[in-house]
Amino acid sequence: MFLPLHDTNPIRHIPFPFVNYGLIGVTMLVFAVQAALPPAGFDAMAINFGMIPIVVRDLYPQPVAWLPDYANLVTYAFLHADWMHLLTNMLFLWVFGDNIEDALGHWKYLFFYLACAVLAALAHLLFNLDANGPLVGASGAVAGVMGAYILLFPHVRVFVLARIVWLIPLPLPAFWMLGFWILTQLFFALVGSDEPVAWWAHLGGFAAGLVLAPLLKHRDVPLLGGR
Repeated sequence: MFLPLHDTNPIRHIPFPFVNYGLIGVTMLVFAVQAALPPAGFDAMAINFGMIPIVVRDLYPQPVAWLPDYANLVTYAFLHADWMHLLTNMLFLWVFGDNIEDALGHWKYLFFYLACAVLAALAHLLFNLDANGPLVGASGAVAGVMGAYILLFPHVRVFVLARIVWLIPLPLPAFWMLGFWILTQLFFALVGSDEPVAWWAHLGGFAAGLVLAPLLKHRDVPLLGGR
């Protein structure tokens, strides 16, 4: 496992990545609300606003009557199961998201992030059609950001903490770090795992990032750049 700390990739097109930091802030605020609730309220929030496949497929009624149909394909991405789930996702978004916002522009990045969340949820649904438990977490949307990053900035050095040497940050090319990550997701999606991880949501989000980034990026941002 790798945990990214920072990269060597300055922003060039925008003065400040306020959308990325706004997404981090809103997501952390939502979890603060979750954490302030008693256990029953915490679970109810996940059920009401998480993505439940049988609800999306209209096999079971929407838990929140006033929530628009299919809104859970977005709202689930702002909920998390625990602090570690939240902080890991936000760390990855902090390191990689600013450069994707820079490459796409503020509002196209917001659209990109939410679209990756939706497509990640649909990928999870496709492989878990009869699941009655809620999918929560920004992992699918963040995976989309990672997919865009490996396509736009594969050669950028990312300083990471690796399980084998936790105390020493290692500089790795983005394509090594993110490539290892996506291969790990694919492996566990295919062979199975006892971990409560939405592997197919990660894969779907990553694929969405690969597809959407070339369509939304600024013209002067090359593919496979970042040398």
